[in-house]
Amino acid sequence: MRLTALVLFSLFAASAHAIDCASSDINQSQRRLLGPAENICQTYGGKVLLVTNVASHCGFTKQYDGLEKLYKTYEAKGLVVLGFPSGDFAGQEFEDEAEIAKFCKQNFGVTFPMFSRSSVKGEAANPLFKGLTAKTGKEPAWNFNKYLVGRDGKVIAHFGSKVEPDSPEITKAIEAALAKG
Repeated sequence: MRLTALVLFSLFAASAHAIDCASSDINQSQRRLLGPAENICQTYGGKVLLVTNVASHCGFTKQYDGLEKLYKTYEAKGLVVLGFPSGDFAGQEFEDEAEIAKFCKQNFGVTFPMFSRSSVKGEAANPLFKGLTAKTGKEPAWNFNKYLVGRDGKVIAHFGSKVEPDSPEITKAIEAALAKG
């Protein structure tokens, strides 16, 4: 009897944050940096996401520190920061993925998930960024543009490059999204 109750509780807990990927804003696949492709919704659905286009040679590159701090601070509560390297803005990203990975790890200790280098604006934008742009009406204007996505897979907010990851604006929005449990 106890075993049955434990199994049922486990199943309920696992599905408590299950989402309908087909109706989400994040039902797209992207290859991980130096790794295989994964479906963003299937892998991270039920989590609060901060989706950010990043670059290694930008005036905003120091924001990696703030992104990593946010990730470490809120990861246990359900936040995942997702980094999408892009050379769309003045070619400020390495071409080689191994260089991107090395730069992020050595200079900022990045542990949050990073994805393959891709375009994040215009017709060439990867499907995730095309969708986020369509939902918010806000296309990345530069590197370190951020989209906050709720546990339901729906975009909640957009933050431009000048909004620091540790700003009250972002932390309040993240805390509110996490509280929706």
